[in-house]
Amino acid sequence: MSVVVRSDHSLLRPALLMTLSAVLFGTMAITIRYASAQLHPFEIAFFRSLFGALFTLPFVYRGGMEMLRTPLLGFYVVRCAVGIASMCAGFWAMVHLPLAQAVSLYYATPLFVTIGAVLVLGEVVRVRRWTAVIVGFIGVLIIVRPGTSSFSAASLIAIGAAALSGGVTISIKYLSRTEPANRIVLLTQLLWVPLSLPMALPVWLWPHGETWLWAILSGMLGTTAHMCWTRALQRADASLIAPISFVQLPVVSVLAYLCFGEKLGAGTVLGSAVIFASNVYIAQREARLARRASIEASDGELNR
Repeated sequence: MSVVVRSDHSLLRPALLMTLSAVLFGTMAITIRYASAQLHPFEIAFFRSLFGALFTLPFVYRGGMEMLRTPLLGFYVVRCAVGIASMCAGFWAMVHLPLAQAVSLYYATPLFVTIGAVLVLGEVVRVRRWTAVIVGFIGVLIIVRPGTSSFSAASLIAIGAAALSGGVTISIKYLSRTEPANRIVLLTQLLWVPLSLPMALPVWLWPHGETWLWAILSGMLGTTAHMCWTRALQRADASLIAPISFVQLPVVSVLAYLCFGEKLGAGTVLGSAVIFASNVYIAQREARLARRASIEASDGELNR
């Protein structure tokens, strides 16, 4: 019986891709804040979708229209509608909260994914993972600090964005059973454009001057980050590289301080650390259970 050991070298590329994804997502948050000087967050979400979709067209051309054909188009539309709602809520939070706080709360997504996996996918979650979820939500409370003078109702929008993002992640788990990753990414980017337009029209203002630059950059950075993230998860276990995505928080914190003079609060640092520890445990636990299920399935095949 041979044992295959994943080398550090094999993890280097996905780790670099995940790091690049985090840096790009963090930089996109800065472009969103700059664009918000003129545009409503919902309109920024539309332009992020539009220019992100334009950026994917060369990949569609290279792969052919066959790449976009799927029997699950209706499911894609529903999941993309939920994704647009999450994006609009997330962008609104980035405009109305300190950027580091908005990003920190968005990392509550895996907590909602665990809950959704039970309710939607029928997964069995044991006591240890439920404990990690509870600990993660304690981290959310540390950041939000309800009942104190520093509490902002805008933080509830950020939590709502994380909850909706959890639903999107659950849908990706469902789609990935039969759909290739490239199709999921490309169809998502293309469907976001018409689905985001109705949200943008009531608050529409034509951009002018440098706002066009920020709108274009938000789409380019977001789509490139999404592609890097997807390819990183294709090449390595999520439990090993997903925690790297937290690099986004220090990137956003530094850029927000340099660009807008925003300081990182102690509550945000402590709460983020608690959420990070919870997410790492959940990711490692899911990977351990997945490997166990794979081994049991292989043993079952051998014993037939």
